[in-house]
Amino acid sequence: MNNSRACTLPEPRWIQRLAAILMTGLFVLAPFSAGPAMAQDLFAPVKKINDRVITAYELSQRMAFLTILKAPGNLRQLALEQLTNEALQRQAAENADVKPTAEEILAGMEEFTGRFNLDVEAFNNIISQAGIAPETFRDFVSGGIAWRGVVRARWAGRVQVSDDEVDRQLALTRPGQGVRVLLSEIILPAQTPAQLQASNAQASELSEITTLPAFAAAARQYSVAPSRERSGRLQWMDLSNLPPAVAAQILPLAPGHVSDPIPVNNGVAVFQMRAIEEIETPQPTDVTVDYATLLLPGGRTEAALGEAANIRAKADTCDDLYGIIRDASPEQLQRETLSIGEIPTNYALELAKLDEGEVSTNLTSASGQNLVFLMLCSRTRDLPEEVSRDDIKLRLQNQRLQSFANAYLDELKAAAHIEDYSDQ
Repeated sequence: MNNSRACTLPEPRWIQRLAAILMTGLFVLAPFSAGPAMAQDLFAPVKKINDRVITAYELSQRMAFLTILKAPGNLRQLALEQLTNEALQRQAAENADVKPTAEEILAGMEEFTGRFNLDVEAFNNIISQAGIAPETFRDFVSGGIAWRGVVRARWAGRVQVSDDEVDRQLALTRPGQGVRVLLSEIILPAQTPAQLQASNAQASELSEITTLPAFAAAARQYSVAPSRERSGRLQWMDLSNLPPAVAAQILPLAPGHVSDPIPVNNGVAVFQMRAIEEIETPQPTDVTVDYATLLLPGGRTEAALGEAANIRAKADTCDDLYGIIRDASPEQLQRETLSIGEIPTNYALELAKLDEGEVSTNLTSASGQNLVFLMLCSRTRDLPEEVSRDDIKLRLQNQRLQSFANAYLDELKAAAHIEDYSDQ
């Protein structure tokens, strides 16, 4: 295994949740039933990603794992999404000839279970009581190790952090010091593989802009976001409200300079720094966001926007939505509380612009058939403890590495041939 302080991808929040459950003794064994249809043929394919087939057995195992973790939302949908991403990541590792050794995998398993003061055997005994096979755990760890190897091999040389950047970030973590930024945005469409490739190329060109008028003109001409009507200009926002991977690209920018391309759902974003200033508030180590999403049929039609305006006029808080939309299904109206780094980037960027109780109607669902009524319920900020220069440098490197990894995974997904049998 690599040294623990080496650049690596951030630990998923659900792993931290599992640690908390095990360490506090709240772990409840929950044997998972695959259901009659799944039990009939556990090895039937539910999804195919290029040449890799995901079986009903693999899906049931991941759902069992997520059930134990008490993961929020639609567990079947979440499990399929995770398995799809992991299939693409494994294929990328094979193409890059990255293959973890048995020693690395065992060390990774020991490192994982060691967080809960358990050895591998004890951990496997616990999850086996919930019907989870040891091979499921091993495959999960080995896939993560392989993907981190791919990411390090491709981008390790591009995540260097200067001493000036460390100094700046260190100043922001001291008591009484925070930062807010004044940004402009351009969102380019990426709904097909060809469109994604074209938008990535165009975003790379836009990243070379160094003047405010040039970026404003480009926003009016190319951006598909509603902010194009304001030449892409956004209001002041706390840097900590942005997703960590985005904030890591924003922080080093000088006024007038533009970020590298940032992937968002069905799009590619670039941001220009217009101004930056320190504020008298601590820079938090983490921000947790409570938000609600309501899907309104019709996309960006006048009827859907009118309905959204009516709901907004009646709702002062997220709790009000349940009284206004009494017959909403769980799929139509959802409320989640997540770390800012776990929220989908396009949602997180919109939430960063909102105060508590405010609403955005700038987004649509992936299909474009639903308008997304996005409401910020609340934010919770974890204040920083004393950190070292090495800690800050590592955190900035990891955030940038995560940004590259997310963009690469989106490229792999856009180029993949995916067949979904799960609804057939």
